[in-house]
Amino acid sequence: MNTPKTPVLSPVELARLGVDRIAYIKPVLVDSEQKFAVHTADGTAVTVFPSYDLAQLAIRQNDLVALRVH
Repeated sequence: MNTPKTPVLSPVELARLGVDRIAYIKPVLVDSEQKFAVHTADGTAVTVFPSYDLAQLAIRQNDLVALRVH
């Protein structure tokens, strides 16, 4: 799967950068399928999307910066 390269930071580092402007995308398994969870910088789970692209789009539409966590 080709995904754009984005900086990788820990949740603590993200929180230091600004909870109100940053969200991160984390790959997760849901019912044995890979999904992409969106969290605020302080680690609060927001929602899960079926693809990385949809997660990133939702973050951008809410005027946030998306980072990927592995």
